[in-house]
Amino acid sequence: MPGAIYAEGLVKTFGEVRALDGVDLDVPEGTVLGLLGPNGAGKTTAVRVLTTLLKPDSGKAVVAGIDVLKHPNEVRRAIGLSGQFAAVDEYLTGRENLQMVGQLYQMSGKAAKARAGELLERFNLADAADRTAKTYSGGMRRRLDLAAALVVRPPVMFMDEPTTGLDPRNRQQLWDVIQELVAGGTTLLLTTQYLEEADHLAHDICVVDHGKVIARGTSDQLKARTGGERVEVVVHERDHIPDARTVLAGFGKGETTVEEHTRKLTVPVTGGAKLLAEVIRELDARSIEIDDIGLRRPTLDDVFISLTGHTAALADEENGGGAPPDAKGRRGHKASVPASAPGPEPEPTSASVSKEVAK
Repeated sequence: MPGAIYAEGLVKTFGEVRALDGVDLDVPEGTVLGLLGPNGAGKTTAVRVLTTLLKPDSGKAVVAGIDVLKHPNEVRRAIGLSGQFAAVDEYLTGRENLQMVGQLYQMSGKAAKARAGELLERFNLADAADRTAKTYSGGMRRRLDLAAALVVRPPVMFMDEPTTGLDPRNRQQLWDVIQELVAGGTTLLLTTQYLEEADHLAHDICVVDHGKVIARGTSDQLKARTGGERVEVVVHERDHIPDARTVLAGFGKGETTVEEHTRKLTVPVTGGAKLLAEVIRELDARSIEIDDIGLRRPTLDDVFISLTGHTAALADEENGGGAPPDAKGRRGHKASVPASAPGPEPEPTSASVSKEVAK
């Protein structure tokens, strides 16, 4: 039986760009699926299709048991959405923004007011509740937008890079909110470029690149695909790299990689701490001075590198997503696209679905 979020063979093209190339997803009820990938991978396009804001060229999508293409209005009433960029009315106060969303979903005025108060407290916005949103910082707008997506306690939530523009404290706070939602039965599809975020929150992860799901599984399953533990050594002198490489080759279970500029060597191993002690003794016996040595498990960054040949951060820069957020929490891009050029529609926001529901 399909999960709370289900997609089969989703295809979407913009001109010559194939943003989605046969995407399949299946998210069980009450779990978090992390869509992990750089800007331009197809994550946001998938969210737009699943939230009724964009029609696919082909494929099937079912959300909360409702066919997305056949019954879009019903889907909109069953979901919450927080897009990449904060979508709040600058001329309303924080409290008024949240009450407006509640009323668009046909909550009573009393219920909308009470829910707005709860969320303002939960997102540390109570002190600014009666200020207009145009006076908010970028991080405050982001938190208000996230609160708006939670006004009606939807059974299915979509969060498209929700922590973009948040500082570490507010990012952790949002993680806590997400975990509370899921513990209460909410199903969540979360897109992110942050490897730590996917590792921390997602029950399952789909790695997306160039419109395709190139790997899926739990965090541990994906890490296992890159091998087990690794010994990392940073030598003191670059001249010691060849000898250190020879030493590691004698202990390794695969190819030793070398980063010349950092003087770091890495090799997959088995044997744990006992083997690490043996490596240290052998390096010492050969008079190879080291600055650092350690044993570590593979990370999701290792997974991404092994699958795509580059880190998520590098891919983000190559796709124009590396610029820091501006005051409104929006990221800059290295090149603009002419108005006449085909391309994805604007990013989804919580306001997008709310306004459609009100129609």
